[in-house]
Amino acid sequence: MPFQDVTYSCDDAVATITLNRPKYKNAQSYRMLDEIDQAFALAKADKKIRVVVIRGSGGTFSSGHDLGTSEALEYRQSLGAAPGIETYDQFKRYNLDLLVGWRNFPKPTIAMVEGYCIYAGWMLAACCDVVFAASNAEFLAGFVEYMSIPWDIGIRRAKEICFESRFISAEEACRYGFVNRVFAPEELEKQTYGYAHRVAEQSLDALRFIKIQANKAQDAQGFQIALEDSLGDYQAMMMLMGTERMRVAGTRRLATVDLAFRGKEGRRYGQKPD
Repeated sequence: MPFQDVTYSCDDAVATITLNRPKYKNAQSYRMLDEIDQAFALAKADKKIRVVVIRGSGGTFSSGHDLGTSEALEYRQSLGAAPGIETYDQFKRYNLDLLVGWRNFPKPTIAMVEGYCIYAGWMLAACCDVVFAASNAEFLAGFVEYMSIPWDIGIRRAKEICFESRFISAEEACRYGFVNRVFAPEELEKQTYGYAHRVAEQSLDALRFIKIQANKAQDAQGFQIALEDSLGDYQAMMMLMGTERMRVAGTRRLATVDLAFRGKEGRRYGQKPD
């Protein structure tokens, strides 16, 4: 199956899905999301595969949603969703339904994060069962469509970070429970795939039932219902504010993301440049 925005490969019982738009720091277009889903389908159908690793090319996991490159707009237009319920269904598919499906994928999944993991990048990592990160990874959470963040790091911490709009380091994300393990950049790949192959030594039956029970425990807390409800709030925000008000004028960057980058540069209130 030919892919344009991802690559798919297998090594014994471990499959790898690599986001492959390094020019755009692996910003997620609808075509990329469709291809990720197709790659998951290949891994699901292949009985030899027991674990899936998701990573980004070019030293970046994902810089978030594609907010308007010409190729992304062309692909979206080619889908032909009419205004109204078709557009709603399309938005829900690419911003919730696919992600819930990946979260419930019947085999263990590992996000291997290096560089930026922003908004939709966080969403994709959050869908995975395990998150390994390089020590140079940086995570940015916000009010996103797949709003798992209160489960990922706890309600008070989610409020604190999203209110301020700031990057957190891999070590900080690990302390908060979003990241499982942090490694030096040069060790990340070796350690991630070593773990993946050890997991693959388990039987498919054992792995499947472990994941079923863990996800059931989360769903008993209302996880999937909350995700559905939150998507409605997100769409209300989009309708009230309009997409242009949510962005820095004349750019493809969200205003909240811009605040986080200004914080990295020490250009926000009470901060000094390094």
